[in-house]
Amino acid sequence: MGVDLGDLVPKKVIELGELRGKVIAIDAYNALYQFLANIRQPDGTPLMDSRGNITSHLSGLLYRTINLLETGIKPVYVFDGKPPEVKELEILRRIKLKEEAAKKYEEALARGDYEAARKYAVRTSKLSTEMVNDAKKLLDLMGIPWVQAPSEGEAQAAYMVKRGDAWAAASQDYDSLLFGAIRLIRNLTITGRRKLPRKNVYVEVKPELIELEEVLRRLGITHEQLVEVAILIGTDYNPEGIKGVGPKTALKLIKTYGSLEKALKVVKEAKFPVDPMRIKELFLKPSVTDRYQLTWEKPDAKGLMEFLCREHDFSSERVRRAIERASKSLREITTQSSLEAWFG
Repeated sequence: MGVDLGDLVPKKVIELGELRGKVIAIDAYNALYQFLANIRQPDGTPLMDSRGNITSHLSGLLYRTINLLETGIKPVYVFDGKPPEVKELEILRRIKLKEEAAKKYEEALARGDYEAARKYAVRTSKLSTEMVNDAKKLLDLMGIPWVQAPSEGEAQAAYMVKRGDAWAAASQDYDSLLFGAIRLIRNLTITGRRKLPRKNVYVEVKPELIELEEVLRRLGITHEQLVEVAILIGTDYNPEGIKGVGPKTALKLIKTYGSLEKALKVVKEAKFPVDPMRIKELFLKPSVTDRYQLTWEKPDAKGLMEFLCREHDFSSERVRRAIERASKSLREITTQSSLEAWFG
């Protein structure tokens, strides 16, 4: 879900080409869920191989990553680790919502309403351990680096940006800003022509750049206060937030009283599943690791053909073309990196 900061943060629409040569730390789970949601049959059924294994996420990961490489972007995917204990309430809420969506999906199929069935099917998406492992295997075979976060993937991505190992974090959620990412890119893995839900209307989706320094300057607050605003609105650690407090009201409260502690003294019905100071600490001092290495290497053509075509029934011809595209782009990226290192 993430925190709802959309109405507060300034965004700048950019072209993919503006990210050429830059390392982008992508929230892997966020991207994989997008692929699971968007790559489906008309009735909502995900792509599957002959053995019933879901492959929508692999298809999206393969072709979208190649698109990024062809633009000159150096992607690194960051995977979630063990979630903080305080996130349990949000995890349970999501499970319940998926169960409700699954029931409505079956009902829609039964009455032949395929448009509604697809809408509810999207909400049932879930990543199994096997699906995540397959995604990591695909990245390995493609020569694309990935990082295993000890806890929240967005926190790890933000840490990599702050260290200078990545230029920006990429996610649809705004949580990376709360974890201190200097820059956040939205829409990176869904850029292109998209159909609006339940409408025969298409829109062009472009990347959005959000810079933390600009956000804080425009809002007139500190990073710590931005976290406090988010806690009032509701985060993954306190999903309901405070009743009647939206983004603008939360901002006004923090700016008026100066801190979360003081604001809570005047807000009625301020109930939290856990200590709000504990939530604040999770954003300001998250669990991260510096044990990673970022290298982009030549794809394993034979391994990719074996994994995608023989194990998961992908088209041999399409995968061959994809390998050629990836190989060419990675050669250009590594050559450019070598030149920069030599002349830098």
